[in-house]
Parts: sequence; C-alpha cells; structure tokens
Amino acid sequence: MARTRMAAVATLVLAGITLAGCAGGGAADADNTIDGEVKGDIKVVTWRTDLVEDGTFQKYADEFNKTYPDVNVTFEGITDYAGEMTTRMSTNNYGDVIGIPTIKPEQYDQFLEPLGDTSSFADTYRFLPAASFDGTQYGIAFGGNANGVVYNKRIFEEAGITTPPTTEQEFLDALQAVKDNTDAIPLYTNYKDGWPLTQSFGNLGSVTNDPDAPVTMAEDPAPWTEGSDVYAIDSLLYDAVSAGLTEPDPLTTNWEQSKVDLGTGKIGAMTLGSWAISQMQAAAEDNGASADDIGYMAFPATVDGTQYAVVGGDYNLAVSKHSKAKAAAWAWIQWVVADSGYTEAQGMISPVLDKPLPDNLAGFTDAGVELMEINAAPAGKEGLINEVADDSQIDLYGPIYRQKLVDIARGAADGDKDSYFAELNERWGASVEKLG
Repeated sequence: MARTRMAAVATLVLAGITLAGCAGGGAADADNTIDGEVKGDIKVVTWRTDLVEDGTFQKYADEFNKTYPDVNVTFEGITDYAGEMTTRMSTNNYGDVIGIPTIKPEQYDQFLEPLGDTSSFADTYRFLPAASFDGTQYGIAFGGNANGVVYNKRIFEEAGITTPPTTEQEFLDALQAVKDNTDAIPLYTNYKDGWPLTQSFGNLGSVTNDPDAPVTMAEDPAPWTEGSDVYAIDSLLYDAVSAGLTEPDPLTTNWEQSKVDLGTGKIGAMTLGSWAISQMQAAAEDNGASADDIGYMAFPATVDGTQYAVVGGDYNLAVSKHSKAKAAAWAWIQWVVADSGYTEAQGMISPVLDKPLPDNLAGFTDAGVELMEINAAPAGKEGLINEVADDSQIDLYGPIYRQKLVDIARGAADGDKDSYFAELNERWGASVEKLG
C-alpha cells in the first residue's frame, strides 16, 4: 500500500485548508438524524484502498449486516485521499462516512453531522480532541498510532545494540554501529517521497513531556533552540545526515522499496508512526524475512529518566452533513471501530479505552515508555500553530524545510545547522510577534 501522509501529525492540530463553495446545511428530511432508524444505503469513502481491493472491508460489511441487516454498505477507496477529498468537499457528494480531511475545526459543522457532546464520549474513546470543536464531537478515530522509530531488530542486534537508545547521542551511536558492523543503511529518510520526512514532527511533545506542545511552539519566538521539542526532532535528522548515517543519494529514495529494504535488513531504521509496523512486517514476510525482525522504539529523548511517546488518532471517521442515512452511517462508525477487528489486524491502538495496546507496541511496555496524548488547544488558540506556520512560510506539515535541512547537512546547500535554525527562528519569531 502506498501510504500517503498518515494523519499522525494531524492529531496534533489539523492543517488549516479553507474549502470554498460548499453549501452548508443538512438533509431536507428532519427525521434523518444520527439517532434515527438504522437503515438505508451508505457509502464509506476511505484512504485504505488496499482493504477495499482485497475484500477486507466487504467482510466487515457482511459482519455488520448480521447486526444491521437493513443497511447496504458500499466502499470507495481513493489513492490521493487528502487531495481529492479537499476538492470533493466543495460539493455535497463526498460519501456518507468519511475520514475527516484537512479542514479547519471551525468548519466541521459545515460538512459533518455533530455526534454529540465531547464530554459524553470521554469515558469510551481515546483521541477525541482532533475531531472536536467548541465542546461538540464530529468524529471518532478509526485507530490510533504511536510516534517513534521503526527498526530492524536483527540488524541492530548484529551491530551490537541490544537495548533501544534513549537519547540522541545513543541513537547516533547506534546508527554508527549499524554502519560499521552491517551492510545496512543505518537511517533512511525517504527524502524524494517527502512525506515520510514529516513523520518525526508527530513526536512534538515527547521530548519535553509537554502535552500542550503545539501551543507552546506557537507562542515561542525561537523554537529551534536547544531544549525544545522541534530542535531535538530536527537536530536528530540533521546530525544523522551530516554524519553520513543515511542513504547515500537521497534524490533517488523510493517509499515502496524502502519497506522491503527495512523488512529484509538493507535499512536499519526509519522515523515513522507505528502504523508502519504492519507494513514493514508484511514486506519482510513477502520477501523471505521474518516479521519478528521488525521492532518499534520511542523517539530517543528522556525526561527525568522516562521516555514518552505521543499517541494520537488516525483519520477520524465522520458522518457527512449531506448523508441521507445518518443513523446508519453513525452505526457503522461505532461498529467498525469497536467490533470489526480492524485495529487488532493493523497493530494499531484502539480508540476504545478498555481495549489493550497492540502486541507490536510491547517494546514500549518493556522499556517503560509512557504514552501521552496532546491536549486540545484552549479556546482561541486551536489553529494558532497553523497560523504562525502559514505566516512564516515554514511548512511544519510538509517536507520542504526538512528537505532543505537534509540538503544543508549533506553539503548540497549553503549553511550549517546553527545558521539554518537561526533563519527558521527569525521567520517564526516575526510571525509570533505579528500574530501574538
């Protein structure tokens, strides 16, 4: 599966893309509400094209129909989900159940049916803030992911690394050991595809154990300063590239091939969300290696002796404002997140609070890693980090500034880490002062 821009970063705060031309308002039928009769036709529009194509979703629908026989469920998979849905939501025809794309929280009620008060879901579900606005819940996460580093345990063991590194220097030392003692590329950036470079930003908050990290960064006039989350995240990338511990030619990286290469031990590690574990395991097995070789570690940073890992929801499933079968759509969401077995099969964190962590995050338990969620921003600051990023023209959720960071680190662009971080701070600080 060509996974494009998982929503791990979006769990911190949704990017503010303005959608124009959408007619607001619900369906004309006043009885068509989420607490109505569960019947009718619903189309589920999804980014999981692989699960549409291999029949997994249809199996889910067959099971769902044992409880709700009067609902006809169909599926549409979209490869460029984020891009196409942004366009499609300018119309009234974007399915009945969708994964919320990058729309501003204050726009939720234009496009989505409210599910109820957020407080009424707090005892049942994780990952609520990303799909909540002004106390109203508009979506439930389809599953959850941790943020950190996926790695090949066999390669690390061959390099003499038997316990996961807990600091940047330990991590760089581990990568150097992989380079010195194996034939693997220690750390792979996926520079050419670009979006994998954005995945490390999902660790914002874990370095300093700050659940308010997006607001902290939005109000900091110089966040690329030692001691901050983003400084640590970007320093790790820069220092690894500068030390020659990444792929020799970043201009020729290939995402699909990188999964095979990590699974078979040609790559040591990649900084990705835990959603990637199952894909790496599948790539390993499909190419003669073992799924047991794939491990997952927290971002290498420690606060008072403890490591933290930010966890957050994947796309949030929501009911379209224009659905003609809202009760059926809401019933599907509740059933699929709790009873389909999706999160178990994908090795994801269930949004249902009383379900256990997946087996593939057992390493977190063994290492004493504490899970943390990012708090919802206080009123008036929900989109502040996006506003500062947009005004400063620093693409926090894109690859451009990180690709330049890699270019500087490998000697393909002028400057060094200090000069580039100073430039980022200057641009960011000017916008903080302007918008503060």
